[in-house]
Amino acid sequence: MADKDKRSTGGKLPPGVKTKLKAPMATLPPGAKSGGDGAPSGLTRSDFVSDQDVRWCPGCGDYAVLATVQRLMPELGIPREKIVFISGIGCSSRFPYYMNAYGMHSIHGRAPTIATGLKATRPDLDIWVVTGDGDSLSIGGNHIIHLMRRNVNLQVLLFNNQIYGLTKGQYSPTSEVGKITKSTPFGSIDHPFNPTALVLGAEASFVGRTMDRDPKHMKEMFRMAHDHAGTGFVEIYQNCNIFNDAAFFVYTEKATKKERTIFIEHGKPLVYAGETKGLRLEGFHLESVDLDTGSWSVADCVVYDETSIELASIMARVFWHEELPQPFGVFYRERRETYEEQLQQQIESVIDRDGKGTLEDLLHAGDTWTIA
Repeated sequence: MADKDKRSTGGKLPPGVKTKLKAPMATLPPGAKSGGDGAPSGLTRSDFVSDQDVRWCPGCGDYAVLATVQRLMPELGIPREKIVFISGIGCSSRFPYYMNAYGMHSIHGRAPTIATGLKATRPDLDIWVVTGDGDSLSIGGNHIIHLMRRNVNLQVLLFNNQIYGLTKGQYSPTSEVGKITKSTPFGSIDHPFNPTALVLGAEASFVGRTMDRDPKHMKEMFRMAHDHAGTGFVEIYQNCNIFNDAAFFVYTEKATKKERTIFIEHGKPLVYAGETKGLRLEGFHLESVDLDTGSWSVADCVVYDETSIELASIMARVFWHEELPQPFGVFYRERRETYEEQLQQQIESVIDRDGKGTLEDLLHAGDTWTIA
């Protein structure tokens, strides 16, 4: 495994806080919209590549996620001085080092808290939280669910490899029952978390899933999460080739992907396997039907509605059914006020009522005592 990154802090900044960018900023001209790979903003993928050596294990799925994010950034048209990547602890949490933008490598599980505070005070910033299944669903479980319900306007990329990679292969909150690891030598007896179902239960307003070996789909999912006004949550099936190799290969590899995955899209029927199979509802349960026999047709399949929390919940539970294909795409999307929108409204209403006030007034407000 990689050694700790060596970074210069200039002798003044705390470890993990980045402030230096490699090249001058570029911004969009007034009224302009971003286009392809950096045009017309003038930025390209290379502008978002930092001067730090990428220190993940060779073959790790994290490389594909990093490359996809770096390709997407120029197309968003956001100036680099407005972009922040915040992570916790774990292999995925090295991410801010490798992005030529502002960022912070924070503490275990607390990236959502730090990101919430930053967005509340600087709503103009474009904030990305990068986390793993161990970081966000173990010690960070409390923080991730409250980020979802508050609906802070930022993006969360959850790298799920069903293992603790940085600490050398212990079982994680998403590891399957029976998983043999260094910390579960006789097999895990813990029932695993289903990240998608978890955040839906926490009232997330945008929930999606993608995979590291489908960069085209992954890039589009990141874009949609970014464009969403609210917390955009994307679970990424990511391969840890050292400690949990091939955990998701049945969904990502060419030989099996066609039969074992289904890509859900709003307003389109749930079909897969080259449209030879589909999913229909029998009560509240999904069942797979063969569309080639003549007994069933596309018209019998569920037309997906990403605004239905009920349907999203049913699709999320497919996670537990081996006989059904694993869903990828946008499970749920809802437009509601963001945390910082409501916060700013509160602040403005109080200022309108009481005036701006002073720091001295604040320090002497409430219960104070004079000590003789």
